[in-house]
Amino acid sequence: MKLRLLPLSLSLAAALAGTAQAQSLAQLYEAAKGHDAAFKAAQSQYQANLAKAEQAKALLRPTAGLGATVSESDFDNRINAAGDARYGTRTATLSASQPLYRPANWAGYQQGMMQVGLAQAQLKAAEQELIVRVSQAYFEVLTAQESLAFVKAQKTAVSEQLAAAKRNFEVGTSTITDTREAQARFDLVTAQEIAAENDLRVKKLALDQSVGLQNAQPVALKSGANLSPTVIGDAETWVQQATAQSPSIEQARIGVEVAQLETEKAKAGHMPTLDLTASYGGTRFRGDASPSRVNNNTGTIGLSFNLPLYAGHATQNRIQETVSLEEKARNDLNAAQRSVAQATRTAFFGVQSGLGQVKALEAAEASSQSALDANKLGYQVGVRINIDVLNSQSQLFQTKRDLAKARYDVLLGQLKLRQAAGVLKAEDVQTLNNLFGQ
Repeated sequence: MKLRLLPLSLSLAAALAGTAQAQSLAQLYEAAKGHDAAFKAAQSQYQANLAKAEQAKALLRPTAGLGATVSESDFDNRINAAGDARYGTRTATLSASQPLYRPANWAGYQQGMMQVGLAQAQLKAAEQELIVRVSQAYFEVLTAQESLAFVKAQKTAVSEQLAAAKRNFEVGTSTITDTREAQARFDLVTAQEIAAENDLRVKKLALDQSVGLQNAQPVALKSGANLSPTVIGDAETWVQQATAQSPSIEQARIGVEVAQLETEKAKAGHMPTLDLTASYGGTRFRGDASPSRVNNNTGTIGLSFNLPLYAGHATQNRIQETVSLEEKARNDLNAAQRSVAQATRTAFFGVQSGLGQVKALEAAEASSQSALDANKLGYQVGVRINIDVLNSQSQLFQTKRDLAKARYDVLLGQLKLRQAAGVLKAEDVQTLNNLFGQ
């Protein structure tokens, strides 16, 4: 679908002037990546999850420790005339252990490795959310700018109609009613202009906050921009993509696998463990009064076996708990799949509806312009009254505002569709960015 360049008044041209210093959507998105607190928090969480995954590897690796003791003894000899004496002992031991068979550790290791996939899914969701959030703020500023421009253009047109009504009343070709109707409409448009200026101010502040810049200036949509380059296939095709690539579904799927491994860990409470152990130590004595003056070194290597026999039914109850949590995780996955499918269908039909609205509003704009021209001519020849012209003007500019908003709603809807399907990427921002500019 092609967009026609809307006929703008001088006020619209003034409102959109200065695009030489404007920032593109891609530029503002890059700025937001380094500023947005929510996205930076997601990046930190991503790094934390990667570190957590590395921690899981320790469950399969050997452990080693070094221990040492130093003691001093005071020997009080009340029988031997030699009197008192002191002696000391120094001991150091290096010990190591390597798990050979620990089912709980293996399940914990697998859970840890899943943190990588979970971290990637969470970061992907955060990046997609940032794209949509920045784009929405970007489009809202452009919509507000065009809305203000159209209100100013309408104000100029109503002002001209008011001046004409006053002239016609002075020469006696129209009644005072025409003047009062035009004045009322002028006052109404003035109020709308004040509201539109405030709305633009608020939208700009929101965009500045999102991207961390002062007075960000979005680039306007190109004339003749193609609104639907990425909307292909039907709703079910998008739902299939969402099922395979949605980060929320991926997180829920990982949640099921983690819950299953948690059950395996609980069942391991009934299973034996086997470790390889080794140690090497030495003892040194000081003083003639030592019970043994022989220094020694000792090295040992062996297997440590443990079989749980009874834990007060803690293991059985833990298994029941994890089985229930596993079922909950499956239900959460089902809920996520249904929610994503519904959101994807809603977004798809929203885009289709938006494209239809744009087409209808383009036709309505042309019809409204023709109706205004006819009413102006009829007013000049006396077959139409002033209120007919004012109503036609109001209808035309309202249609222009609706069309401008509908265009940006379609673009935002496409991003939300790709987000719902889990396929939204930074490259899509650049693709969309090509639709903006002179």
